[in-house]
Amino acid sequence: MRIRFIHKIFYLGLLVFIISCNQQSESYSEEEIKEHSAELNEYFEEEFQKDVEESPMMQTRLGQKTNYGKWDNFSHLKYAEDRNKAKRRLGDLKKIDPSSLDEETRLSYDLYLQKQENILEDYDFRFYNYPVNQMFGYHAELPAFLINMHRIDSISDAEAYISRLKGIPKVMEDVIGNLKIREQNGIMPPIFVFDRVLESSRNVIKGKPFGKSVENSALLEDFKSKIDDLEISQKKKKELISKAETALTKEVKPAYQNLIVFLETQQKRANSDAGAWKFPKGEEFYANALKRATTTNLSANQIHEIGLSEVARIHAEMEKIKKKVGFKGTLQDFFEFMRKDEQFYYANDSTGRNKYLTEARSIINTMKDDLDKLFLTKPEAELVVKAVEPFREKNAGKAFYQQPAKDGSRPGTYYANLYDMSAMPTYQMEALAYHEGIPGHHMQIAIAQELEGIPQFRKFSFYTAYVEGWGLYSELLPKEIGYYKDPYSDFGRLAMELWRSCRLVVDTGIHAKKWTREEGIAYYKENTPNAESDCIKMVERHIVMPGQATAYKIGMNKILELRENAKEELGGDFDIREFHDVILLDGAVPLNILEEKVDNWVSEENI
Repeated sequence: MRIRFIHKIFYLGLLVFIISCNQQSESYSEEEIKEHSAELNEYFEEEFQKDVEESPMMQTRLGQKTNYGKWDNFSHLKYAEDRNKAKRRLGDLKKIDPSSLDEETRLSYDLYLQKQENILEDYDFRFYNYPVNQMFGYHAELPAFLINMHRIDSISDAEAYISRLKGIPKVMEDVIGNLKIREQNGIMPPIFVFDRVLESSRNVIKGKPFGKSVENSALLEDFKSKIDDLEISQKKKKELISKAETALTKEVKPAYQNLIVFLETQQKRANSDAGAWKFPKGEEFYANALKRATTTNLSANQIHEIGLSEVARIHAEMEKIKKKVGFKGTLQDFFEFMRKDEQFYYANDSTGRNKYLTEARSIINTMKDDLDKLFLTKPEAELVVKAVEPFREKNAGKAFYQQPAKDGSRPGTYYANLYDMSAMPTYQMEALAYHEGIPGHHMQIAIAQELEGIPQFRKFSFYTAYVEGWGLYSELLPKEIGYYKDPYSDFGRLAMELWRSCRLVVDTGIHAKKWTREEGIAYYKENTPNAESDCIKMVERHIVMPGQATAYKIGMNKILELRENAKEELGGDFDIREFHDVILLDGAVPLNILEEKVDNWVSEENI
């Protein structure tokens, strides 16, 4: 299939598609457009399946059980393989005349072309990240993947789990190799990162069977609980558990110990420099990082100024709420009140955590009942609310979303981090649930996966500005149909938006203006009501993920801008449900393409 199709696309390129940049595009018949579009969509599907075939972990995420006992390739050589693949794909696409495609396929063409160009542009910065960090490092991702993704429905599934345990030493070997290359190139995390990742790494190999303990390790507990659900003999269960314990002690433990030893030695060579400016070509790297995160050409200075302006605007909105609830004192006094008053916090124990989860589920269920007011299209996938697992909760983010399996075997999951209940105030519960669940990430991501008639790669594309911009926009949306009746809850909504606005200031401050970690923490503490632990975590996130956190507010602002423009143009004909379909029904796209989509819809509606 692969060879046949490339030959076909090559000859079509020679005979039909290759045109001089000076020439006017040919005019194509409806039949030719249909044929060329079908050929290109076939190509997209073949390439997507090739990517899936190369990634056992992607297969598992899709609900497939092929290569179920294997991990992805984590070698540094994979970067060159991906670059070469992008070059080939770019060459294939450049043989095609976009005017020969139907509208939907032309969009796919533009997205795929841009994706390959980005891969090539990013190659020079392939080592400009931290594969082991407190946010998403492989030391935590591997066990999280096994726990959350690897289902055990049969003995062979259990054997595959054990095989993956045995494969962890090779993964860790590659990870350590990547860390060595980065250090040789002057890319090494600041010193604070090491304590965080060392603690998380040690937690993975804590408990049975790694040592004498009354509690099972997270991995053993997961394996045993999944085995217990199998309808097999007790003898077979014991045999499988014994094999898993052996793999954990003989393979997993030494692999993690090797990583720990390496990190301990690297820690001695680390310093406190936080920003990307410290890297070779750090300024160029950060400009590229902002471009990828925001899908715009906004400079660091422009983003910084947008942030300052938004912070000032939201502070003014908060002043109104402060007056509404009758609070006497400055806005900073009000922030302190919101941080400390017991009415806004559940107890930091199992009862308080269970209460939080129950209330979060209730908020989402209530919102479900009103979705028809805002949406024509809704996802079929279910949504569940869970607490972040203990082994990674200390250093994980405040909340996050895990997409459902495409085949329906796994629901979408809103994870709430309940490690420190002082960082999870009840006045932010509504906004957080809307962002991570409904109408936020679950609506957008689940709908994208369920779309028909578009290439697979578009269903799983991720543009941070679009995805997180939608999430932040979704915090505001319920207010427009009467939610946030409690002024403190509305304050929580503003606090969440303020948080994302401060990110514009602090991220650019750290990476472009040489702010220290401490200066970033101080800015959050002075300008937000969030707990100090929140402020520390966020600044440390900025440091290990340059540019990423700027995407949220930039994306939200663009969606709101497009909505207001559409309202102005369409007047009484504007339907917010149709607008949301325009935003959601092509999957994730860069903001420039999103703007084109909305502009085209408005033009069509005006005809």
